Amino acid sequence: MAPRTEEELLSYGVMDPVMVDALARSPIRDPQPSDPYYGDTSHSMFREHRATTLREKHHLRYIPGPIPEQVSEEDRKIPVRDGAEITVRIYRPVRKPAESSPLIVMYHEGAWSMGDLSDEETNCRIFSRDLGAVCVNIEYRLAPEFPYPAWIDDSWDALKWTAENATSLGANPSLGFIIGGGSAGGNITAVLAHIARDEKLSPPLTGQYLCVPAIMCFTPPTLISPRYRPEYLSHPDVTTSIDPVLKITAGADFAVHLQTNMRGSWSDPRVVPFLYGAQEGGHRDLPPAYFQVCGLDPLRDEGLIYEKVLREEAGVKTRLDLYKGFGHYFWTNWPQLEKSREFVEDTLKGVKWLLEQKP
Repeated sequence: MAPRTEEELLSYGVMDPVMVDALARSPIRDPQPSDPYYGDTSHSMFREHRATTLREKHHLRYIPGPIPEQVSEEDRKIPVRDGAEITVRIYRPVRKPAESSPLIVMYHEGAWSMGDLSDEETNCRIFSRDLGAVCVNIEYRLAPEFPYPAWIDDSWDALKWTAENATSLGANPSLGFIIGGGSAGGNITAVLAHIARDEKLSPPLTGQYLCVPAIMCFTPPTLISPRYRPEYLSHPDVTTSIDPVLKITAGADFAVHLQTNMRGSWSDPRVVPFLYGAQEGGHRDLPPAYFQVCGLDPLRDEGLIYEKVLREEAGVKTRLDLYKGFGHYFWTNWPQLEKSREFVEDTLKGVKWLLEQKP
């Protein structure tokens, strides 16, 4: 496949009129005097404000709440390597499939420092209801309270626990064993796909769902191979971002978060999964990957480049849905849009595609 041209890539970042109208009608609000955290400038304030504004829109979601007549939900505490415990939420179809259930593990977004189980609950409910899957939603610990490598260690420990307990959870991974997530959760998914390959996770993964994933994590363009740099245009140091959700104006903004809050490094593949490409196994022998990428998203070209690398250089089966003119996590911030419903339905179709892929 020929490289995408500059004109083509930049056209993806022209805001769709539907998005323009949504922003005018219902902009993402700033903290108000009625908010208990008003006036606070700490990271915990940003975390709480994000959760508050999303919670205010939960009733507009594709599935606005629990559906106990179709999907059961159970919270458990599981151990992780440092002796702590984290919460996982297990979703099971009330009507059991005739031949058991595939297994899906989900990791939420939030820049490794925000977010919670509610961020992936819609996906988990849909996957369980419509695909008959047992879903495990992971609440890994967050930076800055728990800096690197806490989030990836917790996520890997939870994946191993899920694999070891698949039968007791009511799943049969031979019918499908998928991991997935969005943004930071997509990053975690991409990292874990490599770790699971290298550590020979048993049973093995059969698919990965990469939603608006952070793959280079805003690595400066000068540190990206010249081979990929012409298609790395969505980086905010190259093209000014107009994304209404992921408001990063320069790579230096993320560098501060990476070094100060996360204590991570652009040189570590467990932070920047694109770097696995330079290691011995590269990106080969990974499970099939389903991508959702948004045109306004400053992470856009990270996902597009990685999809192409997996498909053309590593021989990995891929499927890609691209939402031209829409921004990072538009479907949760403007769930009332028809495009948001389409996005969620595409997610279901894409994960169903992953379940249909054979080793």
